[in-house]
Amino acid sequence: MDKKKIACACLWVLLCAGCSVGPKYHRPGVPAAPSYKELPPNDQWKTATPNEGLIRGDWWELFSDPQLNTLEPTVDVSNQNVKQAEAQFRAARALVAYNRANYYPTVGVQPGVTATAPSTNLGARSFGGGIFAQYNIPFSVSWEPNFWGRISLAVQNAAANMQASEADLENMRLSMRSDLASDYFQMLGFDMQAKLLADTIAAYERAVQLTQDRLKSGIASRIDVAQAEAQLESARAQLSDVMLSRAQMEHAIAVLTGQTPSSFSLAPGSIKSAPPPIPVGLPSQLLERRPDIAASERLVAAANAEIGLAKVAYYPLVSLTAGGGLESSSLSNLFTWPSRFWSLGASAAQTLLDFGRRRALTQQAEANYDATVAAYRQTVLNAFQEVEDQLSALRQLSQEQAQQQAAVRASEEALRLEIDRYKAGTASYLDVITSQTIALTNQRSAAALLQRRMTAAVQLIRAIGGGWQQ
Repeated sequence: MDKKKIACACLWVLLCAGCSVGPKYHRPGVPAAPSYKELPPNDQWKTATPNEGLIRGDWWELFSDPQLNTLEPTVDVSNQNVKQAEAQFRAARALVAYNRANYYPTVGVQPGVTATAPSTNLGARSFGGGIFAQYNIPFSVSWEPNFWGRISLAVQNAAANMQASEADLENMRLSMRSDLASDYFQMLGFDMQAKLLADTIAAYERAVQLTQDRLKSGIASRIDVAQAEAQLESARAQLSDVMLSRAQMEHAIAVLTGQTPSSFSLAPGSIKSAPPPIPVGLPSQLLERRPDIAASERLVAAANAEIGLAKVAYYPLVSLTAGGGLESSSLSNLFTWPSRFWSLGASAAQTLLDFGRRRALTQQAEANYDATVAAYRQTVLNAFQEVEDQLSALRQLSQEQAQQQAAVRASEEALRLEIDRYKAGTASYLDVITSQTIALTNQRSAAALLQRRMTAAVQLIRAIGGGWQQ
């Protein structure tokens, strides 16, 4: 009868070791539209069929800019934010290894030598006098079985957090790379405006010379010269402001590539072409392509495991221990068979009354799970919004730039006619200045629009997850 009871108890222990407390994890549902609302009706930002035209790896190469292709790889090796995220990922990975080690017992050894000299007042007949030595080499083994999934739940929690940290690392890389590309195209946009202003200043200098010559000939008045000079200085002030913005973008690029601004410089350039075609895929694919969505979903899985860990506290904590080794009063016979000793033990700890502490911790874990689910769904909604925003921006900016180019051509023609009228003496120089201001404003707006289109293209690539795949 006793043997049957012992067998039943052992069977119960083995069954408990395979049980896991807590809810089984299921990925929360999220809203997803069948298509993007702002997807323009043309082939520039088309809906890609599965595995067709998806951005893979080095997405910045779509822009065909050699200097950008040189700068982007430095983010992985030199950007300090990426290095910080990578170190956090390694720490999370180490925590998984730590929790997995709990599946196995802990083995220890503590050899020692003890010498004892008893008091002579106790009498030689009791102890024989002299010094007593004791040698021992004890080994100990302790193990906490995975009863009720206590260890496996901790491993699941750590693994989910590690995967979230890995996705955070990828999201940081994507963020820093897209920031670099955006800053780079903004810098090129300022370079284009700077060149435009430099050409305009040269034209204004010729205009000042023209008015001075006409003043000497008695054709123009002193006010014409003053107005021409004022227009020239205004253009020079605008150039200084553009150069300040350009310098700030260059400094930002230096920091993103892990360099000090004082040791970094880029030659002036320009945006050579319009944004490239970008296949955005389907809204449902966004869930697999955005690392921040993956990170948020893994945090939900970690929170689900936390509920199980909170519920495990309702069950006993079982520990198994074993000990053994060698001990002797003489070093010469320490390693003999009679010197051996051993022990086996088991213990269980169970909280009987805690006045609601475990229940409160379980309720807290459940509330944290609900919060992470809401955060996950909000991350998905934000992702859809960002894609729609950038699709809308690219569509509207493309139309706006075409209209702006028409405005540039018209203002340049008006300026040419006004200059001819001024030279013929049928218009005042104020009319020329007005036409010059309109033309310069339209030209700068056209350059700024191209800059905005490029940065919107970068932000669209960022919104769809770059070249990352879950």
